[in-house]
Amino acid sequence: MISYVRGPLAEVDEDVIVVEAGDVGYNIHVPLSLLESLPPLGSEVKIYTYLRVQEDAMTLYGFESRQDLKMFKQLLGVNGVGPKGGLAILSALSPDNLRLAIISGDARAISKAPGIGLKTAQRLILDLKDKVNMEDVLPSLAGDTSAAEAKPAGLGQAGKEAVDALVALGYSPMESARAVRKVDITETMTAEDVLKASLKHLVF
Repeated sequence: MISYVRGPLAEVDEDVIVVEAGDVGYNIHVPLSLLESLPPLGSEVKIYTYLRVQEDAMTLYGFESRQDLKMFKQLLGVNGVGPKGGLAILSALSPDNLRLAIISGDARAISKAPGIGLKTAQRLILDLKDKVNMEDVLPSLAGDTSAAEAKPAGLGQAGKEAVDALVALGYSPMESARAVRKVDITETMTAEDVLKASLKHLVF
């Protein structure tokens, strides 16, 4: 119904922002990850929105990108997760880190969100694991369409195997995926090459 709201950022208050559009100020509930990236008051913003209509209220939820909005809608499809729960999850974890947690099966990371128990987190992973791809969180493995056509099919598999190997070494699934993302993977690299390069990013 309302695809997005664009206009000056008028107010910011905890998990709600006000965007002025057409002489109307729209209250939009947003995750903390979006609050942290907002420009100064008065700057123009474009917020992609989800409108929830109830008998006694209409509530707008806003996100920085269509991909983040899609993630929110996917969360709403999980039994036991409503708009408040979805917003809480995306406040505790950025959309990108949430995708990492889903792919790696890290229910504990998701359960850190207020109001989200371990069982709900496990159900979320079960429901969404087939809807999120490794390529969504390992952009260096995916690239654009033309680049992907020139890359061998095993490139993505090398990244996945490196993540699995790091987990086997005792690193958390999210730590492992983040380390692999930092590697500039080439067409000739094997899973072992990716693993060795990833370990360099895990030394503090």
